[in-house]
Parts: sequence; C-alpha cells; structure tokens
Amino acid sequence: MRTIAVPLILISLNEDGFHLLVEISVFGKKNWAVVDTGASRSVFDKGFMEINSDEIVTADDTNATTLFTTSSTIQAVIPKLKIGKLIIKNYPAVGLDLQSVNEAYTLLGHPRIIAILGSDIFHQYQAKINYKKLKILFSQKGKH
Repeated sequence: MRTIAVPLILISLNEDGFHLLVEISVFGKKNWAVVDTGASRSVFDKGFMEINSDEIVTADDTNATTLFTTSSTIQAVIPKLKIGKLIIKNYPAVGLDLQSVNEAYTLLGHPRIIAILGSDIFHQYQAKINYKKLKILFSQKGKH
C-alpha cells in the first residue's frame, strides 16, 4: 500500500471557523474543492458538470439535502478525477448547485470551488488529515 500526500490550503471564514481546500483535476481542468469530512458523499458543481459532461442523467426524484436546503441533482461519470497523484477513474458523480457556496467564498476573497469532497472518497482511500503540515494523506493499493 502506498501513501499519497496532497497539499491543502486553510481558509478563514470571517474568523468564525475554517475550511480546507484541495486542488483537484476534473475533465482535465484544475480547480479547488472543499475537504468536508462531515459530508457523506462528494458532490460536484452542477453547472460545471453540465458544461463538461456529454452524458448527464437528471432524475426528477433525485434530491440532495444539506443543512440549509434541498435541491435537485444530476448524475454523470467523471472519467478521471485527480487529487494530487491519486487518480480515481470512472467516478460516479452527483452534481449539486454550489452557487451559494461560491458567492460566499467570493465575498470573503477565496477561490471558487467546483466540488465538496466527502466521506465516500475519504473512506475508500483511508484519508488522514495532517493539520500541522496542511496535507491530506490517501492510501492506495498498488498502482492505478
């Protein structure tokens, strides 16, 4: 088993807490994602997915509920999701409108995000966060 270390950035939320961001590559484009250990599943920005994927599935009865709202979702397969040197192929992604998150980040002077990475990925790759070194560590069996 090999360990992949990926750098994080820590952003302040108006001195009321912090979020961790990690750079990811989706559809061949580098973007930022929030590291959210409280999220049961990773979600990607709906608009970003609609622009970049040719095979979007929309189900009328598919909704995602967050602490603040419930909204409709879309689904698509991301051929290659890269988090540092960790490569996840054919990731079954859920798209959710992240506009309100991005509006808040912009007001605070932070970069826009295209995803919230959650426990589905963290559990599968046995992620560990090192706050002192600002790194997230993923365990990966063999070479992918």
